[in-house]
Amino acid sequence: MVYAMRALACLLIAAPLAQCFYLPGVAPQDYARDDLVNFKVNKISSTKTALPFEYYSLPFCRPDPIINSAENLGEVLRGDRILNSLYQIQVRLDEPCKVVCKLDGVTADQAKQFKKKIDDEYRINMILDNLPAAMVKYREEAGTSIKMYEMGFPIGFKAATEEGGEAKHFINNHLRFTILYHKDIETDLARIVGFEIQPTSVHHEYKEWDPVNPQIETCSENKHPLDAGSALPPQMIEEGGEIVFTYDVYFKASDIKWASRWDTYLLMTDDQIHWFSIINSLMIVLFLTGMVAMIMMRTLRRDISQYNDLETAEEAQEETGWKLVHGDVFRPPEFSGTLAVYVGTGVQIFGMALITMVFAVLGFLSPANRGGLMTAMLLLFVLMGLFGGYFSARILKMFQGTDWKANTLKTAFHYPGVIFAIFCVLNTAIWGQKSSGAVPFGTFIALFLMWFGISVPLVFVGSYFGFKKDPVTHPVRTNKIPRQVPAQAWYMQPIFSVLIGGILPFGAVFIELFFILTSMWLHQFYYLFGFLFIVFAILIVTCAEISIVLCYFQLCSEDYHWWWRSFLTAGSSAIYLFAYSAVYFGTKLDIAKSVSGMLYFGYMFIISLGFFLLTGTIGFYSCFFFVRTIYAAVKID
Repeated sequence: MVYAMRALACLLIAAPLAQCFYLPGVAPQDYARDDLVNFKVNKISSTKTALPFEYYSLPFCRPDPIINSAENLGEVLRGDRILNSLYQIQVRLDEPCKVVCKLDGVTADQAKQFKKKIDDEYRINMILDNLPAAMVKYREEAGTSIKMYEMGFPIGFKAATEEGGEAKHFINNHLRFTILYHKDIETDLARIVGFEIQPTSVHHEYKEWDPVNPQIETCSENKHPLDAGSALPPQMIEEGGEIVFTYDVYFKASDIKWASRWDTYLLMTDDQIHWFSIINSLMIVLFLTGMVAMIMMRTLRRDISQYNDLETAEEAQEETGWKLVHGDVFRPPEFSGTLAVYVGTGVQIFGMALITMVFAVLGFLSPANRGGLMTAMLLLFVLMGLFGGYFSARILKMFQGTDWKANTLKTAFHYPGVIFAIFCVLNTAIWGQKSSGAVPFGTFIALFLMWFGISVPLVFVGSYFGFKKDPVTHPVRTNKIPRQVPAQAWYMQPIFSVLIGGILPFGAVFIELFFILTSMWLHQFYYLFGFLFIVFAILIVTCAEISIVLCYFQLCSEDYHWWWRSFLTAGSSAIYLFAYSAVYFGTKLDIAKSVSGMLYFGYMFIISLGFFLLTGTIGFYSCFFFVRTIYAAVKID
């Protein structure tokens, strides 16, 4: 009951954090009436292929010249390519039926490109005043309609022109922009707080084409493709045909404040599922906490009291349990250098994850700052190399290792090297598809400089100071001759206990993992970092407690090979994470291309490997402090 009350109190304290608060990523822009503003176009993207492409990879209306907006590292890695366009508006001036351009004589190759992108369900992304274009959707909940946004708009659609006929491809060549603005009463200046779009397809007609002032019969004050009851035919994509691109602009006053303009984009209607996830995770934590409390407060206290009351050597020899392995419990394990590298890298990832989430909860990594989250994670991982090198060297010295330079190189190159190798293979495959997701050569150079110019030196600095410090002293001495480990029960075998240990940490996070994967692969915003921070804290506690419980049972079985077991027990949760990602791929995604599948599983392997090192390090240090504590409490002759 006491634990339940404490858990409830923690939930009440953390509840306000669950929604976070929003610190805008850019300064507000004030517009006077009739100010000229140009739209920007971003990548075209699809959930079926996960391969973004530059907007002008298709034969859309092009400005001269095409200007590439400055992008941060995260934007480039995400495949964002922000360019100027021919779409423009005058603030607070409604303009129906504006002509962008006419595409004459569609070639066979151009028609093929359009049709292929429509088949793959590609969507166009546009930007106005740092707001992405979105289609309005309404969701019924508890008898009320909730306004929601769906990012971007489809390039076109397939439909049969007659019943039972062959499906044809049509392009959305007419766009209606509804721009929400909030007006300052005193200054009459306006701020853009919404960018809504409604696409449609219409086969435009005209008597004679005037490139300076084109007059369209199918889009005028008397006839409009989006009017109720309009029966204008859609624009089919066919070789030799022509496509006229048009758009409308309508301004609508809104009560939404500039600081709240992202709320509709970030609206999550499944808060109850997140709370269910947290409560589910807390039940796991309460169960484990009860077991740890029983071990620490009852069993261990009884064991320590009995051990310390033994008066004769004969009585000591008759005893069984964890005290008997005191002369071997701190014996360095096999492959101790590799374990030191893994632990050091795990500390590096832990520091990156913790600081990133703190900044995200405080609102500094909002979606308004595109690519900010990925940029922050990369920079923090590089800077955390200092701590990775330090803790790796400390563990190596504790294991009586001497070659700290080789250990430093392994720490600096092991996990980043695996990431880089996979990244190169995937980038080559993406480049072969001519996708904008392929990292440019200049960005490759920047990543190399970050790795070799910042991360590697910081790892060396950390290792130098870590190895320079005095080694960690253990509370008991290690015998020269190793003790023989007795035969273990089937349920204490390493593989079984390690796999069992990973279930609960994964169970604590798998519901939130669903939303994270949806955000990554279905192009939805994830901004509930408050929930994520609570789940991260629960993950830490779960990894620590399950590792301590299984470590205690292992020592009671007189098996002192706990170093690697403690790391692998919590780290095995990564196996379940990768398996879950495979289930998600098969049930939630509609990816058919081999390159897209390779991209998905390549990135999920990198994430799973990082999760393995993170959770394994938490389990390792938890057991390390637990073992030191219990052996320091008994009297050893």
